[in-house]
Amino acid sequence: MTDALLDFMLGPMRVIGDVYYEYQVIFNTLVVGFALYKMIFRGKKTQQSSAS
Repeated sequence: MTDALLDFMLGPMRVIGDVYYEYQVIFNTLVVGFALYKMIFRGKKTQQSSAS
């Protein structure tokens, strides 16, 4: 039943969801890595501007 509801709600976007579920570990790793990168380098810029 859940599958039928998702088909109805997502329609043609369901294919994108299938690709995401197949490669979920890779996509999640990229998202978390990007977030960590932004947090680390944002913190360094804040520290550098405070030191000046």
